Amino acid sequence: MYMPKYNAVDDPADIRAMVASIATASFITTRVDGYPEATLLPIVWDEDRVVAHMARGNNHWRQVRAGSPCLLVVDGVNAYVSPNWYATKAEHGRVVPTWNYETVHIRGTVTIHDDPSWLLAAVTTLTDMHEGRHAVPWHVTDAPEAFVAGQLRGIVGIEVKVEDVQAKSKMSQNRSEADRAGVVDGLRRSGDPRDSAVADAMQPR
Repeated sequence: MYMPKYNAVDDPADIRAMVASIATASFITTRVDGYPEATLLPIVWDEDRVVAHMARGNNHWRQVRAGSPCLLVVDGVNAYVSPNWYATKAEHGRVVPTWNYETVHIRGTVTIHDDPSWLLAAVTTLTDMHEGRHAVPWHVTDAPEAFVAGQLRGIVGIEVKVEDVQAKSKMSQNRSEADRAGVVDGLRRSGDPRDSAVADAMQPR
């Protein structure tokens, strides 16, 4: 992706934290006819692999060749930035709209899994990660074993061997302190929770 140096996120721990907090990715591959295909999936990044699953009825996985390359796009907070919010607008007027956002691109090769034990481990890991935030977490073992086995037959596993990771945080780092303060204030005044989330992401910077 296009990556000005001031937008690059280089700390592996920060990148993994971004991915863990979002926990979904657009899984993008090229079909046999040369056209792209994309499916939004819940994901877990474990060491050097990303684990996910999709519905067996989704034809996307049938278009994936073993070992073929793929791209996972993990999109974070994002918001429109009005030039009216820049302090420099009053100084010279040479300002334009832009968009602030955070994203992580993970490239690698993909393997499709159909083994029930692999699938059970994958959905258990994914479930435990999200249920761990609840006061009374639900566990896969809370459901009848035969029911779970039936549900597993309705999905296929996706495993991506991670080969390259790029993370970008475009949060007005190239603007003056006064301009950044104006953007944060404008986002907070918009009343849109999505804008407030971007303002929160800008604040530490």
